[in-house]
Amino acid sequence: MADPQIQARRTQEKIKQSAVALKESATQQLDSADRRTELAADRTIFAAERTYAAWVRTGLAALASGIGARALLDGIVTAWLIRSTGAMLELFAGFCFVAAVWREMWPSVQPPKPRARRMPAALLIAINGFLVLVTLAAFVGVVAAR
Repeated sequence: MADPQIQARRTQEKIKQSAVALKESATQQLDSADRRTELAADRTIFAAERTYAAWVRTGLAALASGIGARALLDGIVTAWLIRSTGAMLELFAGFCFVAAVWREMWPSVQPPKPRARRMPAALLIAINGFLVLVTLAAFVGVVAAR
């Protein structure tokens, strides 16, 4: 049978090795959790950009529909109905362009610190501001059309 002191030292060494392994495992687990949180934040940014694109796409479709309403409905329904339909579509398009910027710049929940960068606010305002001006011009064109 082995000496009890030798067995105690072996057991002590095994406990120390186990403690070191446990500490390394905990560090790896923490790093993994941090990485998952960071990736989730990036996914949130990209989802917000997809939502922005959907608002703009819907606004452009409404803009084109408002302009096309006159040509499509001319001779089928009365002029006041054509103008009101076109005007409502143009107003909806303007709302979509404004809502796109609003939703992108002021999200309801701030994600944790992502690596992905957000689109510059000045670019969003410039592009959507131009689209709102186009929408206003189309609105005036639809309403003033005879």
